[in-house]
Amino acid sequence: MELQGVSHRFVDLPGVRLHVAEAGSGEAVVLLHGFPQQWWEWRDVIPALAQHYRVICPDLRGFGESSAPATGYDRESLLADLIGLLDALELDRVHLLTHDWSGILGTLLCLRHPERVRDHLMLAIPPLGAKPDAAMFGRMMRHGWFNLVLPWPGLGPWALRRTGLAKTMLRDHSVGMPDDLVELFASQFQDPARAVAGSALYRQFIQREGMRLMRGEYPAAQLTTPTRVLIGAEDRVVRADANSHEIPGASHFIVDDRPDAVVEHAREFFN
Repeated sequence: MELQGVSHRFVDLPGVRLHVAEAGSGEAVVLLHGFPQQWWEWRDVIPALAQHYRVICPDLRGFGESSAPATGYDRESLLADLIGLLDALELDRVHLLTHDWSGILGTLLCLRHPERVRDHLMLAIPPLGAKPDAAMFGRMMRHGWFNLVLPWPGLGPWALRRTGLAKTMLRDHSVGMPDDLVELFASQFQDPARAVAGSALYRQFIQREGMRLMRGEYPAAQLTTPTRVLIGAEDRVVRADANSHEIPGASHFIVDDRPDAVVEHAREFFN
């Protein structure tokens, strides 16, 4: 996958080798992808942001061209990856743009190391302090049933490799994502190590930390980093509230559905 103006490098960290796509110059903006995607999620956002910023898009542990070790998918390891990457790239303080599960990881970074993040634009995750209700849990069970499948050792990797589960997630939670992109994002799980990594991420981080977030165990009062949340108007699970911005014409995969809206909010918020 090539994008004009984008260069690539690999950063070796303890236990993992991360692939990083970069473009532009200026203040650094770090873009963290969601599941089941990788850095190419940001293909329609990078050129616009690179006009004003140094844009940095890593493939997180287990995804894209980064290595997929058997371990390291818990919050402490993933946070260490992120801090290690910032240190390796000599980035003292960054703007942060995250989607899906990486929004929780970004929030952890803001809570633990607020001095490293200027501001955080978070996509498709409820804002810190939101109070999920029974209706949201009902929508999650109806439309996010894969959360009950993916965490299981054996079953989760099998579902990713053999049943096209990743394709179902991409199609059902986007507004008409083209088939070629669905195939591209889902194809990485044909690698057995990445299928195992995807399941481990769900088991050790996404499901566990998502429940902590919804139970209010993340200390919202301690969050000092300016944070903005975007929620797709057609998201099947999460609904926008007074503390978030609703994006028309978008579902969960906001970056693919409405990259123009993501760029507009990023430019305004980061300034």
